[in-house]
Amino acid sequence: MAKKKAFALRLNEDMFKAIEKWAADEFRSTNGQIEWMLMKSLKEAKRAPKSKGEKGD
Repeated sequence: MAKKKAFALRLNEDMFKAIEKWAADEFRSTNGQIEWMLMKSLKEAKRAPKSKGEKGD
């Protein structure tokens, strides 16, 4: 499993509440929901990190 990096993220309260509710609806933690949202965006932009088996650089 990839090593996780902790950092502070500042969000406005309304955005945080919306993400928190979405996470609860999907049975995820708020942190897990934010990670899922970021990975989804990275994949859509074709910028997702490659898995170890895909690295051919």
